[in-house]
Amino acid sequence: MIFDRAPDFRDALPDGGVLIGLDLGTKTIGTAFCDAGWTFASPADLIKRSKFSKDKAALVAAIAMRQTRGIVIGLPLNMDGSESPRSQSSRAFAQNIVDLGLPILLRDERWSTQAIEREMIAADMSRAKRAEKIDSGAAAFILQGAIDALTSA
Repeated sequence: MIFDRAPDFRDALPDGGVLIGLDLGTKTIGTAFCDAGWTFASPADLIKRSKFSKDKAALVAAIAMRQTRGIVIGLPLNMDGSESPRSQSSRAFAQNIVDLGLPILLRDERWSTQAIEREMIAADMSRAKRAEKIDSGAAAFILQGAIDALTSA
């Protein structure tokens, strides 16, 4: 089942559990995981995009390795909150993995990449190193925002 609201997603996971966050790019998929208690998110491996079947197989392997209970996918909205062609691409990706049987939350990601890039620049990370780590960092930022929303209230 695909959710747009954190409370509905939380209701689908009454016992919590490890979540995977995804930052979907055209060339890579950044991944991140959070702990089962939904305290903190950490960047994980980068999936280099190829055919969808290979991307899905890599995602399934990552999910199985961590006994993941839910998926959070970044939803790239326009600055005014409206949907863009990239939003539709993220929704289509979610629809294409719904058969994994895990609840999926689509989470606004408008500021994720910029926020992570600012942090990396502040840490004096080289441009090459930033390019290598930014997508997984953005996935962690998206996932952290989601778990913060899931645990508030």
